[in-house]
Amino acid sequence: MKIDDWLLEILACPACKAPLRAEAEAEELACTGCGLVYPVRDDIPVLLVDEARKP
Repeated sequence: MKIDDWLLEILACPACKAPLRAEAEAEELACTGCGLVYPVRDDIPVLLVDEARKP
């Protein structure tokens, strides 16, 4: 998964607006607030609440 650090700093969870952290092994972005996990497909974060899974 190739997400630049500067991009990760500005991305936020669409549900609660908390910062996201990269889960490189699973190619996902996890919310540090509500815990939703967003997929990353072809190095593009899919930040749709409907696509997210609960931990």
